[in-house]
Amino acid sequence: MEASLLYDFYGQLLTERKQQVMELYHEENLSLAEIAQEFGISRAAVHESLKSAEKSLAEYEEKLGLVKKFVKSQNAIEKIDSVIDKLIEEHGDKDEELAKELESIKLVINSLE
Repeated sequence: MEASLLYDFYGQLLTERKQQVMELYHEENLSLAEIAQEFGISRAAVHESLKSAEKSLAEYEEKLGLVKKFVKSQNAIEKIDSVIDKLIEEHGDKDEELAKELESIKLVINSLE
């Protein structure tokens, strides 16, 4: 999953061939042998291409940190969503206007995901 997430963020920075190998392996779940047959190359060449692509993706993440920031933002959104649910549960029956406002805020937050 980590490789797929890194690919989502940085895949366009890879060569076209490495993008194809990553997609076939991680998204289409083809084996190394199947990919090798598709491109007419050895299984070892596919393995090397895949490892090289994954290494490049990890280096991009190390330098840019976009996935780390994304995960941190997602965790914050989940926490805020949970707090809003708790407030609605505790105060929704007593204050219908507050409940509507909290639901509205929740919709905005959920649209960020």
